[in-house]
Order: sequence, then C-alpha cells, then structure tokens
Amino acid sequence: MEELKQIERAQRGDSQAMAQLLQAHYSFLMKYLVKMTMNPAMAEDLAQETMLRCIEKIHLYNGKSKFSSWMITLATRIYIDQMRRTRVEKHWKDQEQALRRTEWQLKARREEWTDAMQALSRLGYEWRLPILLKHFYGYAYDEIADMMDIPPGTVKSRIHHGLQQVRKELTTDEVEQGRAGKVR
Repeated sequence: MEELKQIERAQRGDSQAMAQLLQAHYSFLMKYLVKMTMNPAMAEDLAQETMLRCIEKIHLYNGKSKFSSWMITLATRIYIDQMRRTRVEKHWKDQEQALRRTEWQLKARREEWTDAMQALSRLGYEWRLPILLKHFYGYAYDEIADMMDIPPGTVKSRIHHGLQQVRKELTTDEVEQGRAGKVR
C-alpha cells in the first residue's frame, strides 16, 4: 500500500516520492539489466536512461502491473530500441572482454556464474531476453510479449529455440570437457 501512495504522490509531481520509488527498485533493475546486456557498463547506462524515462512517463503508469514490471518493460524497450538503432554487431573481442568483466563482477559480488549463464551469454539479445524474463523472473508469455512489443507466439518460439541453443552449448561444453579429461 505504501508503494501505491508513493506512486500517486510521484504522479502528482512529488519528487521525493519519485526518488524513493526509484531507489527502492534500483537494485532489482540493475540485476536484470546486467543479465540482459551481459555488459555492466551498458547496464548502468540503461539504468540511468530507464530512471529518466520513469520520471518522464510516471503519469502513464496505470497500476495494471507491478511498478517493478513497468520499469523492466521500459528498460527492455529502451535496450531493444538501442539494439535496433545501432544494428552494428560488436566485435567478438569486445564481447568477450565484456563477458569476462561481467563474470568477474558477478563472482566478486558472490553471485553465481554457472555454465548455463555462460551459454545464455552467447545468445543474441532477441533470445536471451525472453528466456531471462520467463525462467529467471517468472513472467508469463503475454507479459513478456507486452514488454518486448512482439506477439506471444514469437516469445514462445524465441524461448524454445534459445533454450535449444543453450542445451546444445551445454552439451558441447560437457563433451569437450570429457575429451580434455581423457587427454590428461
């Protein structure tokens, strides 16, 4: 109930209430963005952009979903828009460096970096986002479709094909590790 009151006050222009809302959800948003982008610097930029967008668009929040879901929707759309605008693929070296930094930062904060996260990091954002939203955060297909602004069938297809790729990566890694163990 307290959050609803804060939202109402923020919608009426109370900057203190808006600041408290953003502060309360910042950590959740950052964890999502780091997993979504696999790039901590980009995640920080997206978090800032999302916070600004929340401030600009708070009057559009209608209460149909949790405030945190609304924020994730904004963040997801901002990220997708950036990816569509740039359309320029990053070089493999840049991605690998960002991936190593992400892995290192997660381990430094004692957060888990599993083989599944490694395999997930190799997917394009189009497949990684719906898998994260469905299997890490528990959103329904329709909610993910709204967040990503794509049809629910496309969400299901991307999750299915993305998980197939993750399984293939995990199986390939296990086979390669088995071979390396026999050589030694």
